[in-house]
Amino acid sequence: MAGHTSLYRNHVLFLSHSFFIKDNQAELQLHAHKYDFDIRFFHELSEFVTAVERDAADSLYVVDLDALHNMQSDLRDARKTLLLGELLQRLPTDHRYVYLQSVRQGSRFLLQQRLVDSNCLAYAEKPIANDVLVDKLFNLFVQQKRGDLVRVAMLGAPPGWDEAALRAQRLDIVYHTDPQTLHLRVKDLQPDIVLITDAEYERTEAVVRVLKRNIEADPVREITLLQRRADPALARRALDSGFDALLAMDDAELLARQLLNRAAKIRINRDLIGKDRATGLLNKIGLQQKAQALICRAALENRPLCFGVIDIDKFKTINDTWGHYFGDIVIKRLSLTLAARMEEGDLLSRFGGEEFVVVFWDCPLEQGWHRLDALRQAFGAIAFEVKPGDVRHFSFSGGLAAYPDGRSENELFLRADAMLYEAKQGGRNQIRPMAAPVAQTG
Repeated sequence: MAGHTSLYRNHVLFLSHSFFIKDNQAELQLHAHKYDFDIRFFHELSEFVTAVERDAADSLYVVDLDALHNMQSDLRDARKTLLLGELLQRLPTDHRYVYLQSVRQGSRFLLQQRLVDSNCLAYAEKPIANDVLVDKLFNLFVQQKRGDLVRVAMLGAPPGWDEAALRAQRLDIVYHTDPQTLHLRVKDLQPDIVLITDAEYERTEAVVRVLKRNIEADPVREITLLQRRADPALARRALDSGFDALLAMDDAELLARQLLNRAAKIRINRDLIGKDRATGLLNKIGLQQKAQALICRAALENRPLCFGVIDIDKFKTINDTWGHYFGDIVIKRLSLTLAARMEEGDLLSRFGGEEFVVVFWDCPLEQGWHRLDALRQAFGAIAFEVKPGDVRHFSFSGGLAAYPDGRSENELFLRADAMLYEAKQGGRNQIRPMAAPVAQTG
């Protein structure tokens, strides 16, 4: 495929013995590419160490411990503990590693201790199916990401934590003072976590029941009671009324660390549930949650939104002519083209198959048309080498709708999808808004 842009945003450097690579390389790569990462294989320790040293430290580094035995088996009196020690000494200490080991190795606790105390990100036992291994590696990529903003709504007085440090960790805390209007604030903000002090709970014990019984309440939202002092009777009542967890608030620094740990788990769960595995973009579930929250924010701040639905032209023909694997490449290249041109506050989703959705924040319809048409032209300029010497270009069509003309995520999608249909019927490779602001071009 022509072009200098790397197709895969993530990479794995894999140290393994040669026969493992020979038997598994093709299948591992096939699975990895579907998850938007590539694998570089090594069977010489020195080459692997050099590659790790030169890497930008945003890859995953996988070591098959059996490779050490096979590489060094000609050394007399060599013991695996010493060989592992030599490896750990040679690997850069500012990176973290994933180790594969046999069941026998996994049964040795001292070996596990040595690994986890020496920059071990994770370890796994073999035999492990190639698709399972790739899925686990993808999950590790997700966990290492800095992650999206996690929003917290707090009812009660701040506990004295370092708010600047929490903001630096992508934690946004919004304070509220009235328990009788908390449900309205939560509806507007759509926070991931709600914190309520014991004083506010004692003041209005129905506050959690009101939050939980709303049919539109997020079932995974965590509602936590903050206790200034231990009170088992109050804690039991709180849990019975619907609180998900209890935290002590007498140590503000400890509370902040616990909150950051919870935020990390929320990001991981959000990514695993709400992200498309092949492209890393929002999936249908993730888009619906984020789009509705963005619409609520637009209503609060009186900002416009532009909602676009995109579909690759003649995608069935692409699959039928060059195969589904090549079709996956076209989808990934489109996802990279779109993602590189998103701005702060925008949303981007692979809605399903070859269909994508963009939401442009603070963007009126005419500006949205210009932005989406620029994306159409950028994708059309990409050269795909379908076979040596045979270069093709592909296109997409799009439809646009605007908020506040459409008031909900579903209404905006249906309006934009109707305009996409018009674009397809009108000859493809074009963008149709609900009301065309400018003359269309090819």
